[in-house]
Amino acid sequence: MFDKYRGKMKYKLSVTKNFASAHSLREYKGRCENIHGHNWKIRVSFSGSKLDSTGMLIDFTNIKKYLDQIISYLDHKFLNEIEPFNKINPTTENIAMFIYEQLKQIETETAKVCEVEVWESESSSAVVSI
Repeated sequence: MFDKYRGKMKYKLSVTKNFASAHSLREYKGRCENIHGHNWKIRVSFSGSKLDSTGMLIDFTNIKKYLDQIISYLDHKFLNEIEPFNKINPTTENIAMFIYEQLKQIETETAKVCEVEVWESESSSAVVSI
């Protein structure tokens, strides 16, 4: 039925989750150098052009399960006290890169992490993408 599109289409799947944590920005001159918290929102995306035998790029359940593990590591923590943020600044950009690196562990041959977006507020986000 869809043979005329096979190999020509690119698929992108996204999952969105939330967590809460606190941080302080080292070497920052301003209010954010003080300890403060955020209700973070994360959207992670996988892309590819080939579906598996079930017609899926990657199972949403697998993405959600692994993202929940990452979130449980970050949720209700003072980020400056946990790896790698005890060494690098827990900026929104670095949090996005941390999540991106963690998600690479569940990539498949055909589904790759292509984007991680992290919102620290309703109006401010950082995106890491390939």
